[in-house]
Amino acid sequence: MNVRTALVGLMALMLAPAAHAEAPDPASLAEVDRIFADWRLSAHVPGLVYGVVADGKLVHVKALGVQDTDTNTPVSADSLFRIASMSKAFTALAILKLRDEGRLSLDAPAERYVPQLKTWRYPTADSPRITIRHLLTHTAGFVEDNPWGDRQQVMTEGEFSRLLTTGVAFARPPGMAMEYSNLGYALLGRIITNVSGRPYQDYIRAELMQPLGMLATTYDVFASPPARRAIGYRWQDHQWVREPDMKDGAFGAMGGVETSANDYARWIAFLLSAWPPRDDPDQGPVRRATVREIGTGSNFATGTLRAAAAGGAPCRRAIAYGMGWSAIDDCDLGMLLSHSGGYPGYGSIALLLPEKGLGIFAFASRTYAGPGLPATRALLALHRAGALKSPPPQPDPGLVQAYAAAAMVWRTASITAAPLANNMLLDRDAERWRAQIESLRAEVGTCPADEPIVPVSRMEGRFAWTCEHGRITGRVQRSPNVALEIQALEFAPAEP
Repeated sequence: MNVRTALVGLMALMLAPAAHAEAPDPASLAEVDRIFADWRLSAHVPGLVYGVVADGKLVHVKALGVQDTDTNTPVSADSLFRIASMSKAFTALAILKLRDEGRLSLDAPAERYVPQLKTWRYPTADSPRITIRHLLTHTAGFVEDNPWGDRQQVMTEGEFSRLLTTGVAFARPPGMAMEYSNLGYALLGRIITNVSGRPYQDYIRAELMQPLGMLATTYDVFASPPARRAIGYRWQDHQWVREPDMKDGAFGAMGGVETSANDYARWIAFLLSAWPPRDDPDQGPVRRATVREIGTGSNFATGTLRAAAAGGAPCRRAIAYGMGWSAIDDCDLGMLLSHSGGYPGYGSIALLLPEKGLGIFAFASRTYAGPGLPATRALLALHRAGALKSPPPQPDPGLVQAYAAAAMVWRTASITAAPLANNMLLDRDAERWRAQIESLRAEVGTCPADEPIVPVSRMEGRFAWTCEHGRITGRVQRSPNVALEIQALEFAPAEP
């Protein structure tokens, strides 16, 4: 077999189409149903809906309980729930879309877009000015304000303008730490309004929700069809007590969205479609590369233990806030994007596994009844059942060529059978390469050397070969030059 034949054969093998995320099997989904049903009863939740999204579709949805305890109307996939702070994801992506359009800069002072901020008194003389990026990542220096922020939903734009003119107190100078701020996302809503020339609700509906077909999703709960609304309750004195409805206002950018499972699944499917990076034309209202920015952590990472109640072995996680999402490295699940919502009358969660193409979300109609625990239990149950399968990584054509050249080096025991960077023969001469390869071939026997390479990046990959009486592991890495050159190549016997 010549070098060209080897290259063509391996290219055909390695460039097969990427696999789509598969829907979990019925037995795995039955366990998900059991987990959520048990949680709803123990958490005293009157109405609950949850869904699993895979391969761009809502592959499983289940509704439990009632929308209204007076009428006993059952919850459905079209029931409308407020999703509280999960609204921040829409606000963050709207900001990134405006950035893409050249209408704002993430690193510009926020006062450029909200003039009232120019008069604010900062906590120290050397404090930097608040930027849009600070607001997106909760690093503007504001105090954590969940108890206060939730009740500002009804604030009018005029009242918000007066608050901004007066100024606010700071917990610390901007850029020093991550501290969750509803005020910061309300400010982002004002920036969207000022930059776009439209109320932020109109901009987000027209530029994000409607293009995705989310026609039932809104901010104005009083305009929603009453027959579809899931009423919010609190659990008080062993009974459900109706929470007053809060009208939409200036703080809706941090928590005002009302949506259904059928609508929200479109949002999750769109976000997941941004992975992996690829050459296909962009189809969505926002570029895939921009969507992937939501998982860019703000570098104020923390290490936490996953709740033991979630199940599984103890797991230490690294968490950093991105842009409308928390970016988590989970020891079992891998890359995980998460955001919860808590609100008078409602609790919600969304968990995305971008590298696996799957997401799970849940909406509950009880005050601060965050369904994060059952959602995490459900993902771990799917993981244990082998239902979370990552599509095989697809290597870059240049890496495939480098791998084919590495296989030819193995077959010929000649390092010069590959295109080499200038360091290779300086680091080890050709005779020593030949001696090493011949010694290894004598140890393991004939190797077809046709197993797929596993990319580390577009420029580097690892491989494992099953040989006649042994195994070989290896690594190949290209040089930075555009022309194909190998700067590192390794062959070694696999550990027993």
